[in-house]
Amino acid sequence: MKKADYDRALYYTFHSQWDNLLVLMVRTRDDLLSKKIEQFLHAYYFQQDDKIVKSRLMSMLDYVEHANMSAAALQDQIIHSV
Repeated sequence: MKKADYDRALYYTFHSQWDNLLVLMVRTRDDLLSKKIEQFLHAYYFQQDDKIVKSRLMSMLDYVEHANMSAAALQDQIIHSV
């Protein structure tokens, strides 16, 4: 888990940098993050219903928040065990 990937996903999303978000989707090792980004970008470009786009966006952001907190907790645990 790379905490930087989650920070980048948030940054790119909030600044509407969809090309960079696509590159992150391809390069990240977190398969679930990649899938969430893919689903959001697909909905953003091809879905007519704004509710579905919002749902996919919120799903991606919820996952990013959860993964970011988990990565931070794991990082703290490693630091304190040394």
